[in-house]
Amino acid sequence: MPVINVAIFQFAIFVHIYNLLKPAIPYYKDINEFLQSIPSEYRTANPDFYCLRLKENEGSTSNYKPPFRKDFYFIGLVTNAGKTKITYDNTNVTRLDSFLVLQSPGLLYSFYRDNSANGYLIYFKPQCFSFFKPDFEKEFPFFNILHTNFFKLNQSKYRDFAPHFEDVFAAYENSTDNSHKVASVKLLALLYQLKEFTTAFSQWEQGFTAPQQILFQKFIQLVNNYYIEKRTIEEYAELLFVTPNHLSQSVKSSSGKNALSFINERIITEAKSLILYTDFDIAEIAYQLNFSDPANFGKFFKKHTDLTPLEFRKQGAK
Repeated sequence: MPVINVAIFQFAIFVHIYNLLKPAIPYYKDINEFLQSIPSEYRTANPDFYCLRLKENEGSTSNYKPPFRKDFYFIGLVTNAGKTKITYDNTNVTRLDSFLVLQSPGLLYSFYRDNSANGYLIYFKPQCFSFFKPDFEKEFPFFNILHTNFFKLNQSKYRDFAPHFEDVFAAYENSTDNSHKVASVKLLALLYQLKEFTTAFSQWEQGFTAPQQILFQKFIQLVNNYYIEKRTIEEYAELLFVTPNHLSQSVKSSSGKNALSFINERIITEAKSLILYTDFDIAEIAYQLNFSDPANFGKFFKKHTDLTPLEFRKQGAK
């Protein structure tokens, strides 16, 4: 009979158990559960609707939120964003002044918030519109189930939007019961105003977009949503109903880079955020990013950054 190395066997058992228990990407089904995770001292008595003012130097919320998903819609209008960083699609958006973000349930998302930022954050479920039950993705196409919609705004455009958000918040905060019916009506009006803006923007953008560029944009959107679970060109080509070769050629033609580099860059982007802005050890980060073990993550990270994860963390701490 072959001799079994007890240490190796015990380590294999440990890895198997760790894989079973390793932290998955959080999925928040309840608005209060999400608020608690930020963490925030605020809670809502209405499980379907919450308006949160983002205040400058707000002390109750963390600056960094690692990747997560949530089971409700989200709208944010933010100004004085400073060093705020939004990770969406395959892009780290920084150097922000003001921005509008619109997100459907289920999408992967992370953010780093500058303490100077302020604005309006709205979380809601369709159930808050007891008087109106649209198909949200059809009625309001800016709520896209494949990707987060994000718009950089100048101060002039922010000032155009802010009064409409303020109407919703004033009604919400002045409500005498937990149903917030007036605020819900005003939120619906806001959604139609946002629809006009995003439709006009999309029509203008599409007028300059070639078919290959559209495929490239869809690929980037999918990478943002599935980079933790899907790591091959073949998997994304299947989602887009094209051949892997056609997808690779389209991405190369549109960007000058190969398709796999976008998947790898997205993983590295999130890895850097987790290393710099959390206290997770490297093994936890490796498993959260769906690597089979910390060694594989370390090799991958060093290949793309020329630093080990620990070296990168020490360098960022200086």
